[in-house]
Amino acid sequence: MCRVVSWIFSIVVFGSIVNEGYVNTDKSPVLRCIYNSHEGACSYGVAVGIIAFLACSFFLVVDLHFQQISSVKDRKRVVLLDLGFSGFWSFLWFVAFCFLANQWQRTPPSQGATQGGDAARAAIAFSFFSIISWVALTVKALQRYRMGTDMSLFATDQFPTDPSAGYPTGSGVESTETYQSPPFSETLDTSPKGYPVPAY
Repeated sequence: MCRVVSWIFSIVVFGSIVNEGYVNTDKSPVLRCIYNSHEGACSYGVAVGIIAFLACSFFLVVDLHFQQISSVKDRKRVVLLDLGFSGFWSFLWFVAFCFLANQWQRTPPSQGATQGGDAARAAIAFSFFSIISWVALTVKALQRYRMGTDMSLFATDQFPTDPSAGYPTGSGVESTETYQSPPFSETLDTSPKGYPVPAY
């Protein structure tokens, strides 16, 4: 669920910048970045958003097929990749939020800034929301990694394939050398020595 939310947030961020993030100023008809005419701000927001979108799509597919990964090493690699990428992208979303917010504060008022202001603010807001969602993904990946010692995640092939492995088995043939007569098999003496048989 959190992965889908992050996926949607990334679409909102780069979609807002691509659609309405480039406006013309009062002085020039040339389209410039709405964030203080700083091309790096728009490029950075679009790049982080698109890569986050692609990464979410990739990890959604991996999550669907995770139980089918039979190798313990491959499962650990997937979880470590998810953990590292989610943590790194949380940081990049934090940088994007600070960068876009800072450039938006420095943007001089203009007709273009007024027209695209909602989209610019939406990209900033969803950059902030993306920080939260990617931190949640990082925590979730960390929990999965810590759960790696649990048999339900990584140790599925730790069990022997032979159900009788680990248990002693007999040859199926009994040895006559160790056979002993069963207890209490002697015939009872009807008149033990020294004791008369009582009459009732």
